[in-house]
Amino acid sequence: MEIHVRYEGDDDPEKCSARKLARFDLAELHRSAGATPPGIVLNPFANQALSPADADHTALVALDCSWETAEKEAFELQGPHRALPFLVAANPVNYGRPFQLNTVEAFAGALCILGEREHAERLLSKFRWGHTFLELNEEPLSRYAACADSEAVVDVQAEYLGEESV
Repeated sequence: MEIHVRYEGDDDPEKCSARKLARFDLAELHRSAGATPPGIVLNPFANQALSPADADHTALVALDCSWETAEKEAFELQGPHRALPFLVAANPVNYGRPFQLNTVEAFAGALCILGEREHAERLLSKFRWGHTFLELNEEPLSRYAACADSEAVVDVQAEYLGEESV
């Protein structure tokens, strides 16, 4: 699966996981929405959850920008928009916070759900804390990857959030 990042460059370059992935030729950075190829857009504001049913796509696209501009910027990206289900961050900035994933964690979570765990491990191997992301999220990632579709992913997520399924 190709890994593409719509890169805004508005964060600390030393802490930017997208830039690090690009340095290791594990992701391609794009400076505009028009230059970003279509793929599954990892969008926290999307109406549909990512599921194994999306595995027929050949590319993942993430937006690397400030949370203040994320919703507007993500709207401009081409492809089906999917939200990641409940996962907990392992990065040093947001450790232990649900839904506060950095770019590499979003890609890794998506790849695991889509059945490409080895690819996820390869991306995370470049970060001292990368293995911790998989350890913290081992059970939910395994359960999401076993789901048939988005609805089933949302049902599993509801269990983690202590909500009733819709």
